[in-house]
Amino acid sequence: MTIEIRESLSAPAEPAAKPAGLVRVNHAFRHVYTAAAISRLGTAVGTLAIPLVAQLVLHASATGIGVLAALNTGAFLLIGLPAGVWVERMRRRPLLIAADLARAAAFGSVPVAALCGVLTYFWLCAVVSVAGVATVFFDVASLSYLPHIVGRDRLVEANASLVGMDAVGQIAGRGLAGLLVQALTASGVVALDAVSYLASALFLMRVRKPEPVPAAAADQRRDLRAEMLEGLRFVLADRVLRPLVLKGALANLATMLVLTLLPTWFVLRLGTAHGPSLLGLFLALGAVGSLLGARSAPWLGRRFGAARTMWLASLVTAPISLLIPFLGRGPWLVVAGLAWAVTLGRVGVDNVLGVSLRQTAAPEAMAGRVNATFRFLLFGALSLGSLLAGAIGATLGIQACLWAGAIGLALLWVPVYFSGLRAQR
Repeated sequence: MTIEIRESLSAPAEPAAKPAGLVRVNHAFRHVYTAAAISRLGTAVGTLAIPLVAQLVLHASATGIGVLAALNTGAFLLIGLPAGVWVERMRRRPLLIAADLARAAAFGSVPVAALCGVLTYFWLCAVVSVAGVATVFFDVASLSYLPHIVGRDRLVEANASLVGMDAVGQIAGRGLAGLLVQALTASGVVALDAVSYLASALFLMRVRKPEPVPAAAADQRRDLRAEMLEGLRFVLADRVLRPLVLKGALANLATMLVLTLLPTWFVLRLGTAHGPSLLGLFLALGAVGSLLGARSAPWLGRRFGAARTMWLASLVTAPISLLIPFLGRGPWLVVAGLAWAVTLGRVGVDNVLGVSLRQTAAPEAMAGRVNATFRFLLFGALSLGSLLAGAIGATLGIQACLWAGAIGLALLWVPVYFSGLRAQR
């Protein structure tokens, strides 16, 4: 198995065709792509609307917003590892559909509760927690489902399409969300997120590519704990997967230190009249960088190698990330926004090449556990980052939180550089 993983390391860097070609010729991937495009547009809107509901409607504190953000990803710490084992025992498409429907119901309850006058902070926490559990299963299943839909030889092509589309959704969704919150209500905007998940489920129902019964489904009596630990050990002992997960965890923690209190900063500094719309534009600018990074990732992978591109991109963008904490009024808002765009461009490169390396390196029999272990550690870092952001913001202020996140983003080249991946093409 080790030889197969090492030999496949450079394979993701050579896509078979342009990303758009896969959407045209692969009907199953077209439906998956369309479902993802709709749901991620709604998620981009909802991601901005939920903290604004907490702040503007429920008057939550910085600590409360940090806790809310942590609950959004905390489910990965609670059930992330066992979810990988369960996903390996089930067909992935029905699981994806069920997760979408659960998220639609959870977020759909927010505007209903607000309309009835019963929406509370604890209700919002419950909604985010339920949606988080559904997201655990959706993310693990979707990462394991994609190789079945497109084949392992076209994973970079498929991931470049999905990451690029996600960035477009972020540009449109987050830019639109600020305007919608001002035109409508924050709780009403969350309804758009619910509708997007419902539409995603409908498109996934149209996928007709036969999915074989997972081999693990034949033996439901296997030791759950032993399989979870096997997946965790496999990832942490592997010289390809270990630096990828360390880099991703540091990136997620640092990113959440920057993002968690941004809605609070924009509202407090720029006011309710302009703060939400400028926040949406700031985040949309970052999504433009992510889109450009995703589009350039296949070429960069071919030119420099997937692993080398990942640490070089992080090293080159490190000084630029340190400009983010200078976020302020006027020109400094533009400087910080451009720095955020460059930083998210590196994220776009990592999301295409890093995920493709992981999907290629994971044996089919362990795909669910490998993806679940990554999700467990990466989203655990998101939760930790959210909690730290709330604590730092409450004690030292938002600016200190931005500096902590920027320093972490500037050090992302370290895990890959000081690993066996540095010499890999």
